[in-house]
Amino acid sequence: QWVYNILEKKAEADRIVHENPDPSNGFVLVPDLKWNQNQLDDLYLIALVHRRELKSLRDLTAEHLPLLRNVLQEGKEAIAKRFGVPGSQLRIYLHYQPSYHHLHVHFTALGYDAPGSSVERAHLLADVIDNLAMDSTYYQKRALTFPLRADEPLFKKFQEAGKV
Repeated sequence: QWVYNILEKKAEADRIVHENPDPSNGFVLVPDLKWNQNQLDDLYLIALVHRRELKSLRDLTAEHLPLLRNVLQEGKEAIAKRFGVPGSQLRIYLHYQPSYHHLHVHFTALGYDAPGSSVERAHLLADVIDNLAMDSTYYQKRALTFPLRADEPLFKKFQEAGKV
């Protein structure tokens, strides 16, 4: 619900760094709650797309390329303008599995070892765009490896099914 509150400007409207209001290809860029906004070494922002039917990487097809390109380009531009950090100094990625099921993109400082930024969970947005440009259904077909903690319900289901 907090995602929808941000998108509808019922909460954290004063924290919005950038917004593209287009309902199909737009998004809101806000600082992540883990970032205090005082130092750039651990810069961390989240782009929340306006499209509510997009839950994760698995939902993306070539139809979503304009949206993803907007997030990549406008996100980099907004961060450079507001914080003076160029796009070349950013890690821009999606998680799989995501921590919440509303499509969002992480923007972190390149030198910051953000939680979930490792190769097992983070998929670089530029790579996602390239993969979808080559094959519209890439993420519906691709086997995606991801880590799970032993206390996660999904891990327990894999155990019960004898897959771990």
